[in-house]
Amino acid sequence: MAVVAPDEDVVTMGAEAGLRVLDLVSDINEIEMLMFATESSIDQSKAAGLFVHQLLGLPSRCRVVELKQACYSATAGLQLALQFLRCHPDKKVLLIASDVARYGLHSVGESSQGGGAVAMVLSANPRILVIEPDSGIHSEDVMDFWRPNYREEALVDGKYSCELYLKLLQKTWEQYQARSGRSFSDHKLFCYHVPVPRLVEKAHHNLVKWAQVPLSDKKRIEAMVNVGLQYPRVVGNCYAAALYLSILSTLENAPEDLRGARLGLYSYGSGCTAEFFSGVVQPDYQQYLDSAGHQALLAGREALSYEQYERFYRFTTPTD
Repeated sequence: MAVVAPDEDVVTMGAEAGLRVLDLVSDINEIEMLMFATESSIDQSKAAGLFVHQLLGLPSRCRVVELKQACYSATAGLQLALQFLRCHPDKKVLLIASDVARYGLHSVGESSQGGGAVAMVLSANPRILVIEPDSGIHSEDVMDFWRPNYREEALVDGKYSCELYLKLLQKTWEQYQARSGRSFSDHKLFCYHVPVPRLVEKAHHNLVKWAQVPLSDKKRIEAMVNVGLQYPRVVGNCYAAALYLSILSTLENAPEDLRGARLGLYSYGSGCTAEFFSGVVQPDYQQYLDSAGHQALLAGREALSYEQYERFYRFTTPTD
């Protein structure tokens, strides 16, 4: 899993991701909105995105807002941005999801920690993935996971949270299917929010069962999600960024050409809100990926001894 160093936080990770993706923007002044999705905020009032706005040198004519709803917030930002772009097709939106997953030392959640950021430029003429309008959505007030102000670490009822993840997948899939008229076979690959890879594997198996797909070709069914788990397996959970890391993993590691392929996308945020939607891969998508850069970034990390990891974990910043 990724271990975030003491001198890194959601702002520094988000700014780094934003800097990399802005290389693809011909005119930075076209960016009229910065949405920063996180559940690891550094201030209860000021949006973390404002620090990133300054670090990236974005134009002053730019709305900046921070979004919170557990791991779902980046998908909320995506859907809100699409509405803005329908009204302002000449503008662009920078969406950044950045999070640090942190549980107590020796707790059951410790092995599912991680951290990272994903940045994306949204426009009316996307070059990588077109998000389709139909989706299934479900929200309800539950207590499966929470991060109260008085604690440094998250609290989670793991078994209950996994049950909700699967329950809402079924509800949102059925709603999406009814609204879009699409079946399981209309999707080439599937990307999920990835708290832990094993849960995604179980979720996809359940989706296959609900969709009444014959289980004869087990390898093909597993291949529909395995490529999207490549990056999450070595990064761990990065909360709001997790689904989008899975999409990136799919686009960059799929053995076949994905031009024209439809991806099924499932976003879940504890507490809870979930959405199932889809996207179609664009003809020239490979031109705009940075596969070599991302793989070098992962390969260039340093392994920590357990003692070093504990020192990183126990490092605290001033509280006044």
